[in-house]
Amino acid sequence: MRWLYLFVVLAVALAVAAPASAQHRLPPGTDGWRAAGYDGVRGITIGPIESSLYPGRGYGTAHTAALLDFLARRGANWVSITPFGRIWSLESTDIAMDFEAPYADNREAVREVIRQAHARGLRVLVIPHLWVETSGWRGEIDPGSPEGWAEYQQSYRRFVTAWATDAAAAGADAFSIGVECKSWSGRFGGYWTDLIAEVRGIFPGLLTYSANWDEAEDVLFWDQLDLIGINAFYPLADHDGAAFAEYVEGAMRARDSVADLAGVLDMPVLFVEVGYTTRADAAVQPWLWPDDMEEVVIDEREQARALLASFRAFLPEPWFVGFFVWRYYADLDDVSQEAIWGFSPHAKRAEALLDRVFASPWGVDPDPPIARDGSWASVIAETEILLRSTVLPR
Repeated sequence: MRWLYLFVVLAVALAVAAPASAQHRLPPGTDGWRAAGYDGVRGITIGPIESSLYPGRGYGTAHTAALLDFLARRGANWVSITPFGRIWSLESTDIAMDFEAPYADNREAVREVIRQAHARGLRVLVIPHLWVETSGWRGEIDPGSPEGWAEYQQSYRRFVTAWATDAAAAGADAFSIGVECKSWSGRFGGYWTDLIAEVRGIFPGLLTYSANWDEAEDVLFWDQLDLIGINAFYPLADHDGAAFAEYVEGAMRARDSVADLAGVLDMPVLFVEVGYTTRADAAVQPWLWPDDMEEVVIDEREQARALLASFRAFLPEPWFVGFFVWRYYADLDDVSQEAIWGFSPHAKRAEALLDRVFASPWGVDPDPPIARDGSWASVIAETEILLRSTVLPR
């Protein structure tokens, strides 16, 4: 027992003495992003990699070049791109690498769109997603047996490390090791530790994971990454017809919960996805997919005020590094991807909101100008005043 005690003491001492860079690319602590000298992430998600209906309009084409020019002019400083793999069903164990186009074509498209983004001064986060071919949400994947999980995890490792290799070769700035793996991010700790170590050996940039909003507190491996990443589709109200003040209160509750997580883990937080559809009561169940909606009441103001409530709650916080809005399309003028009531803010009131918010100082920005009363809340309040002609709270 004495030898066991000495072994534990020695192991703890070595862990404490290990340099932070062994686990993190950022300085340690909730202020690591600011300490590293980064501006807040004013990000946009771009998709899809390609469209089989309209080929030649995806990543790395003249269309994304024009889109990136447009986003840079509006104040974006990061973009995320989302190459997909395909899995047949929630019980399947094999991930196919082709999606809309062969894998070899997709990897070249990713490489070219990263080159295009960097040429315009934009940093890039690569986020490999999974598409379930039949039905169901990727967060409910379950092969059903220990043998099935072993097969699936082997396929998942091939999928993630292949895209990590491609992202590294293309010079991407950050990489997500997964998206909404809710059914298994809270278990299989040894697997995740080995996978993250392998990705670290491949990809030299920042690492995160894209947890669903109701999954983040159960993820086992945050301490092995650089950023807590959340797909932040938090409900801001629980009933239709909610007032703007109720949305703000809901966003503040979400902020308090995320702040607790950031404090416990002593890590900064990134919203890998945030967005609302362009419809009445958009923030009651913001995760609902536009294609599944019927008898929709289109409401641009609702989309904008839901985003504004979220920004008002989170942007003053120095531990909150920023967000990626879900999403713009690779071809800015492509209206085939989703209905007008979908998530895209393009040519809507929410786009004017993004212009103002991107141009404002945030709590995480290094050496930002101080608001008149010295608080970051006043920065957001002043932004809200400027927007009243565009976003009118109920």
